[in-house]
Amino acid sequence: MPKPMNFCPNCGAPVEFRVPDGDDRKRNICTATGEIFYDNPRNVVGCIVEHDQRILMCRRAIEPRLGFWTLPAGFLELGETMADGGARETREEAGAEVVDSQLFSMLDVTHIGQVHIFFRAGLAGQTYSAGPESEEVCFMREDEIEWEQLAFPTIHRTLERYFADRAAGRFDLHLETLGAADWNAMHLAGTPKY
Repeated sequence: MPKPMNFCPNCGAPVEFRVPDGDDRKRNICTATGEIFYDNPRNVVGCIVEHDQRILMCRRAIEPRLGFWTLPAGFLELGETMADGGARETREEAGAEVVDSQLFSMLDVTHIGQVHIFFRAGLAGQTYSAGPESEEVCFMREDEIEWEQLAFPTIHRTLERYFADRAAGRFDLHLETLGAADWNAMHLAGTPKY
């Protein structure tokens, strides 16, 4: 949900929090210029990198969820495609280059205003290493993953779908919404909460 601002970040004039003409929700509007400031969801992009039947995992060296396991992922930057962002995050967090990225899942996480997008990708070369945001990076078999130690419900859901698809012998595109109730239910079932 958008949060009221006090002052315009461009000119410093007071800001009103109201529904603009032709809109259906409250927005921050500069009282001097009439500029409307939209608060939109943020995109998280990452990769499921498989090599020799193992998945590339990163143990987080930063909050939130310091010390928990995740797929290499992070916020999409302006000026990059989703696939490029997933590859960059994999390079930054796991020191790995990827090839053949294919869209695998998109999870709307509406209650925190995010969309989590994951690509299936292959490892280019043989190198990988922990970046500044990772304590440890390694490839894990499905039976080596500590599911209760996964950092976020979207990682849990993505890996669950991935291993099911791999067992079925074909990969589908997965589109889901994880609302607050789903998020909390996964937390109560042992998956950590954001």
